[in-house]
Amino acid sequence: MEITYLDAVVCGETGERVRCATRSASTRKDFGILWKHTDIFNGSAQSRRQRRLVVSYFTTVGNYDYGFYWYFYLDGAIECEVKMTGIVFTAGHPGGDHPYSTEVAPGLGAPVHQHLFNARLDMSVDGLANAVEEVDVTGLPIGPDNPYGNAIARRVTRLDLGGDGSAVRRRVPRAGLAGAQHGIDEPVRPADRVHAAPGAEPGAAGQPGLAARAAGGLRLPRAVGDPLRPGAALPSRRLREPAPRWRRAARVHRGDRDIDGQDIVVWHTFGPTHVVRTEDWPVMPVTRTGFMLRPTGFFDRNPTLDVPAAVRALPR
Repeated sequence: MEITYLDAVVCGETGERVRCATRSASTRKDFGILWKHTDIFNGSAQSRRQRRLVVSYFTTVGNYDYGFYWYFYLDGAIECEVKMTGIVFTAGHPGGDHPYSTEVAPGLGAPVHQHLFNARLDMSVDGLANAVEEVDVTGLPIGPDNPYGNAIARRVTRLDLGGDGSAVRRRVPRAGLAGAQHGIDEPVRPADRVHAAPGAEPGAAGQPGLAARAAGGLRLPRAVGDPLRPGAALPSRRLREPAPRWRRAARVHRGDRDIDGQDIVVWHTFGPTHVVRTEDWPVMPVTRTGFMLRPTGFFDRNPTLDVPAAVRALPR
């Protein structure tokens, strides 16, 4: 394993770039099995080891500490993992069973809360003319073409601006390029497929503005007008959600064009609901959340077939 420490460039309070000395690390690590198969007829066995490049840093926000880890894999997958630790926020606790908080020490409670993160994904897949699709998988009803009821079908829906709805729900979304070709001589759409970790819909009824901006996993800010900020230049924390007003202004500004075949930026909101345990006090063990981008249609076969086999040490 090799580790290289790097200076980090972070965003300041007014959006300026700030360089911090030796705040991030780059590491190459073994990550278990990449692929494996044993032929049951002739007994031959092949396996390869996965390796990944890790770029990571930690930051402290209030009483929590967050580690952001980006993993780059040999098969083209890219993963973002957020590690959450630190000290949970506490207040007085009335004792006994309480629906809003957990008593972590006598008279001391930690409320149920949520951690929401937002990733800006500028999906330039082999160019700027990209599109976003939802991929649903469903079982088909029993019928003449499916007599045993075991057929499973994939339904792909290409998304456009479509009214006020610019949120993509928690299906499997992908951003890609239409009309490309690969070696199997049929039209394909190379894409990055977004695989989200199990998360939570924002549940605070008193903050509908936050809930509407964060719900659903993905947003397409070509409908918002400001691709550098998920909540526009001046996000509102009022109870009334201003998102439809942004979208109307954005459509006027952009000539009401749809997002199909455009330079798309995708905002992915993710994170867990934290029901605090007594084991989270006084310092919380790491809890993980994140998402992964996996290439779909980039290659006409497994791109890691040329990874050399591991050299086995001979017994002494």
